[in-house]
Amino acid sequence: MTINCKGKLIDLSTPKVMGILNVTPDSFFDGGKYKDEKTVVSQVKKMLNEGATFIDVGAQSSRPGAELISEREELERILPIIDLLIDEFPEIVLSIDTFRGKVAEKCVEAGAALINDISAGHLDDAMLPTVARLKVPIILMHMRGKPKTMQQQTDYDDLIHDILKYFSERIAQARSLGIHDIIIDPGFGFSKTSGQNYDLLKRLNLLQQLELPLLAGLSRKSMIYKTLELDAQNALNGTTALNMYALQKGVSILRVHDVREALECIRLSAALA
Repeated sequence: MTINCKGKLIDLSTPKVMGILNVTPDSFFDGGKYKDEKTVVSQVKKMLNEGATFIDVGAQSSRPGAELISEREELERILPIIDLLIDEFPEIVLSIDTFRGKVAEKCVEAGAALINDISAGHLDDAMLPTVARLKVPIILMHMRGKPKTMQQQTDYDDLIHDILKYFSERIAQARSLGIHDIIIDPGFGFSKTSGQNYDLLKRLNLLQQLELPLLAGLSRKSMIYKTLELDAQNALNGTTALNMYALQKGVSILRVHDVREALECIRLSAALA
């Protein structure tokens, strides 16, 4: 499986790592940490040197209960970061974590290569047509509602069946518009209880019937640190354990805060194949 990122074909038959860069004041783990050019460049350089294929930049927090910022504020936060990173790292493959079509458009025009939409196009009807017109890959994630309300919407008839139905509908809509490069993110921690997150992880291989690359975003999430009675700062070991399990279930991309450890998982998983 390959995706086309600004003319660069990326082969996902070998798992890849997506490094997280949150330029928000309120993200659950690294909110407010990267708020000046020096710290942004230093962190991105570290992630690229450690082997990240993608850098995922987000300016709108999607943690449970997060308030939505305006489109204008999101653009004011993210566009200078894209300009900075493209200037510093011309070959960088930037993913943009946004659910707004206008933000996606402006970011791709500035040099971003793919879009990561937590709502799979549900929060902005313009998103999928915009991605189709821009001819960039999109990550479609499973979520109900908005970040502020999503944890009140965890009632499922059958979790996996409902997720498969959701993705079948979103994929059909995307393909009808001419979007060819699609990645699926089951949305760990989004509209799901801790128990549902683990049930989803155990049965993650069932999503392979969609015949699309799978992304797992497990990094330092509450399903890990609450189970271990820790906090996000001390959840790296737990993250590594679940990333390894996700790879064994067929995941193609690990979206993480800690790139080196994720690459080690990929190498060890390959040794077990």
